[in-house]
Amino acid sequence: MSETSAIVAETAARIFEDLADPQTVNQAKDEGWQAPLWNSLEESGLTLAWVPDALGGAGASLADGFEVVKVAGRFAAAVPLAETLLAGWLLSEAGISSPAGAMTIAPSRWSDDLKIDAAGVLTGKARNVPFGTRAGHIAALADGPSGPVVALVKLGDVRPTEGRNLAGDASVEIAFDKVKAIAHSAAPVGLDRQRLMLLGATVRANQMAGALETVLAITTRYAGERVAFEKPISKFQAVQHNLARLAGETAAAVAAAGSVADTFANGITDDRFFLEAAGAKIRVSEAATEGASIGHQVHGAIGFTKEHILHRFTLRLWSWRDDFGNESDWAVRLGRMIAAKGAEELWPLVASR
Repeated sequence: MSETSAIVAETAARIFEDLADPQTVNQAKDEGWQAPLWNSLEESGLTLAWVPDALGGAGASLADGFEVVKVAGRFAAAVPLAETLLAGWLLSEAGISSPAGAMTIAPSRWSDDLKIDAAGVLTGKARNVPFGTRAGHIAALADGPSGPVVALVKLGDVRPTEGRNLAGDASVEIAFDKVKAIAHSAAPVGLDRQRLMLLGATVRANQMAGALETVLAITTRYAGERVAFEKPISKFQAVQHNLARLAGETAAAVAAAGSVADTFANGITDDRFFLEAAGAKIRVSEAATEGASIGHQVHGAIGFTKEHILHRFTLRLWSWRDDFGNESDWAVRLGRMIAAKGAEELWPLVASR
């Protein structure tokens, strides 16, 4: 991590510690904590870190933004920070200025079919749009007459349904019924649905890696405090074995997520990025499944209660697995890519990173 990235990560962590402590948020009776948190993130420039200065953003590096995403994952923050970062990146790639406030992004599913005509009118549906009722604008990548087009749409101009993911965060279907975009521009060469899904998968992998780090910390601390048969349960061999497995899964997730973030941050967008991103989403999702299970095993029934913070992390881990392609989807696509290249190309591709 560079010195700049370390400063950015420290800034983000300090904001979340002050305004989004998991225990404080868990005990809150309403969502009043969200506005101060968002305002602070916005004032610090973290929400538009991936947007150049000329387009209204902070002009931070891609590496800096990934550090912010990972910190947000450590706090399981129920705010559209990752989505706004992604939306800002997509808009800036097409030279479109980002508006103030929260944004979300579409599509986040391979099956979504969005089209836009030469006049900037969108049609189609986007499913499971994260925070699709709380953002002010949507950055969309749609199929235009001559190729992919990036469009900025005001949320008030579309028809979102009510829907939530496992964690209770908004995840909705949005119908674009002949909606006129506020701004639209042809996507640059190389920016297509696959590249957007790959970057989305990379962002979710880093969020999950951050959340797993907190699950490990919570579970280790609890095992040292919980006493059974007159000694901490961390002294029992079965619990020690589970904690070691959880630590291993967390380390694997952090390594995979960090590697793909570094790949994209260094401008690598060819098959090496596909291999890294698909592999990271698969491995981190597997770690999320195993890690959440171990965390709840160690905590017992208490981890499922509303009063305990563990569920804030595990439910989001389970939800984030499905965004921007789940592990099964990416495994199929990765297998097809490798099969198409042939056996002789596999090792050079793997060894290239």
